[in-house]
Amino acid sequence: MEQRAQLPAAAPAAAPPRFQLQPGGVYRRKDLATQSRAVDRDLQLALNAGELHRAAQGLYYAPIKTLFGDAPPNDQAMVGKFLEDRHFLLLNPSFYNSLHLGTTQLYNQTLVYNHKRHGQFKLGGRTYDFRVKHRFPEELSMEFLWVDCLNNLDELAEDQDAIVRNARKSLDRFDSAALRQALADYGSAATRRLTRDWFDA
Repeated sequence: MEQRAQLPAAAPAAAPPRFQLQPGGVYRRKDLATQSRAVDRDLQLALNAGELHRAAQGLYYAPIKTLFGDAPPNDQAMVGKFLEDRHFLLLNPSFYNSLHLGTTQLYNQTLVYNHKRHGQFKLGGRTYDFRVKHRFPEELSMEFLWVDCLNNLDELAEDQDAIVRNARKSLDRFDSAALRQALADYGSAATRRLTRDWFDA
C-alpha cells in the first residue's frame, strides 16, 4: 500500500501582543490597565515573553531591539515617566570638562535636577541621582554649567583651588550679562559669595 508523505506540522501561531507598546516606551501599571481586564496576569505574561521589562516597582518599558540585544529607553523617557513630570534637567559632571577649567574626569553619574524626588534610584539598570532644585533651566548652557560646576565643587575629584582660579580667569570667554544672570538664578549661596567680587575686577 502506498504511503503518503506526512507534511510537517504547522508551527503554532504566535500569541498576539498583550498590550499596544512602542519600542522604547515607558509605562506605569495604570497606563497598561486601560488595555487589559486582567492587567496583573497580562503584565506577567508580557514580562515572561520579553515584551516588557521591569524598570522599577510599578514601572515597565518596552525594549528597543538591537543587534546586541534588548536596549532600554533613553534617559528622558525613563526619568519623565518615573517622575510623571516633564520639568527636569539631566546632566553628567563630565559636561564640566567642556568649560576647560581643569576638570578632566569622566563620571559615570547622571544627575536629575527636579522638583519632586531626592535620592538615588535605579531605573532599568541605570542609577540616577535625583536632586530637588527650586530652579534650573530648561536646557543646558555654558553659563549654567559654569555656575553648576562651582555649585558642585566639593564633589569634584580634581584640584578645587585650580578650578576656582581657572573659573575666575575664564570670565571673558562668556557673555557677562548671561553669566551674571545664571549666577543670580542658579548659583548657590556659597557660589555667589565666592564670585561676589569677580566681576568688579
